[in-house]
Amino acid sequence: MARAGIDYGGMMHRAMQGLIAEVLRKIADEGLPGDHHFFITFDTRDEGVEMADWLRQRYPEEMTIVIQHWFDNLVIEDDHFTITLNFGNQPEPLVIPFDALRTFVDPSVEFGLRFETQDDDDDEEDEEEDAEFELDAEDDGDDTPPSGGGEVVRLDRWRK
Repeated sequence: MARAGIDYGGMMHRAMQGLIAEVLRKIADEGLPGDHHFFITFDTRDEGVEMADWLRQRYPEEMTIVIQHWFDNLVIEDDHFTITLNFGNQPEPLVIPFDALRTFVDPSVEFGLRFETQDDDDDEEDEEEDAEFELDAEDDGDDTPPSGGGEVVRLDRWRK
C-alpha cells in the first residue's frame, strides 16, 4: 500500500544524480581542473549499461572506473553518460545510466556520494523510499567530525 506524501529519498536521489551529471558536463566541456579525478562505481547488471562482453565477464556485478588521465567521448544525457576509457591500451566505450551508479568519489577534495538501493524483500520500504544515499568524506567508520570543521552527513539518522 503506497503512502501519499513527499518522497524525500527519491527526490534526494535524483538531485544527487543531477549533481553528478552537472560535474561530468563541466568536465566534458572544460577538462579536469587541478588534481580532481573521479572513482565511479556502477552496477554492471543494471538495465541500460552497455560495455564490451569481455569487460562484463570480468566485472559481472560491479565495476569501478577512474576518470583521470585519459578519457574520451564524454557525453552526458538526461539519464546516462557515455565515455571511452583505456583498458590495457584498448579503448572501450561505456554507457552508464545514472540509476546504475553506486558511488561517486573525488578523492582530491575528499568528496563522495554513495547510492544504496533497497532489497526487493522489503517491498513496503521500497514503496516508502525508492533509494537512500549517504554523503561521506572518505568514510572510515569513525563518526567524529574531520579536522577543519566539516561533518559527515548521514541521512539515515532521521529515518523512522
